[in-house]
Amino acid sequence: MTRTKLATASLDQLATGVARLDVDGRVSYANPAFIEHTGYGLSRILGQTFEVLKPDGDRLHAFALRAGAEHGTLDLPGVAVCPTPGNEVLLDFSFTPSGDGVWVETRPAGTASGATRVSESLRGFAHEIRNPLAAISGAAQLLEQRAGDARQRELAQLIRDESARLATLAERLLGARHAMATRAVNVHAMLERAAELLQAERGDVAIVRDYDPSLPAWHGDPDRLLQATLNLVRNAVEANAGRIVLRSRAEAGWRDAHGQRVPALRIEVEDDGDGIPDAVATTLFEPMVSGRADGTGLGLALAREIAREHGGELTLQQRQTGSCFVLLLPRHPRPGEHA
Repeated sequence: MTRTKLATASLDQLATGVARLDVDGRVSYANPAFIEHTGYGLSRILGQTFEVLKPDGDRLHAFALRAGAEHGTLDLPGVAVCPTPGNEVLLDFSFTPSGDGVWVETRPAGTASGATRVSESLRGFAHEIRNPLAAISGAAQLLEQRAGDARQRELAQLIRDESARLATLAERLLGARHAMATRAVNVHAMLERAAELLQAERGDVAIVRDYDPSLPAWHGDPDRLLQATLNLVRNAVEANAGRIVLRSRAEAGWRDAHGQRVPALRIEVEDDGDGIPDAVATTLFEPMVSGRADGTGLGLALAREIAREHGGELTLQQRQTGSCFVLLLPRHPRPGEHA
């Protein structure tokens, strides 16, 4: 056995994940522990850059190139890796340049993952709101019965419908988080529902529709998608937006968690508000992180979790004024991945 083969055989026995990147940052070797930690099979990553490791692959690839250029070890703790929807793990990465490449080590992160912290926070929140929601629904029913005109009855029914939807979401948060009620969804009807709810809360905010009417139906959980969109819209309102643009587009070249190009749906929520403070821009989607003193930091974290449950992603596009959140969702989740 050659020296190289001996070294490889030794690395294969390690509990620490080890991968070798060439000078271009492409994977030339990965041991079984690395494959187990990331959940990505060797055939999916061999010859590829770390950009295939969703959702933070771009950051991993940038660190790999930086380590090679700076000739020093770089540590990147707490990186989210999600090989399939609902199976996100948090790993600590170390990059060490060597010769004409970089060695990479991975270990399970020592702290709870962002997804875990989101879920724990949301479960506590869900537990607290169940009783108030029941009271709100009951009060709305009485108001509907005593309403003097059609508009009052319509608003009371809106309160009841939203209370029922939030109660259903709360029960799901308290139960199995991975069980999604997927079906064909008219995305524009969902966006109109979000607009209707916003207008009922804040009639002074202008809503601009910029829809692609040729978009086919999207397959997913309509309640969760509506909740994600509402969180983005309300985030814009809390940032003092006077104008919100709801935009829908087809995204043909998006790569999913498997690194494959798939047809996707692109939803944008653009506003002219205060924008995102630089101090929180890099941790914006973490739970309990907010740019406002009275913010909870749960809305954007939940919206990203919902996107990732569907194999998608939520990102921020900075603007000179205001902000634009982009929700990317594969048009058809892979069979069995959402169940």
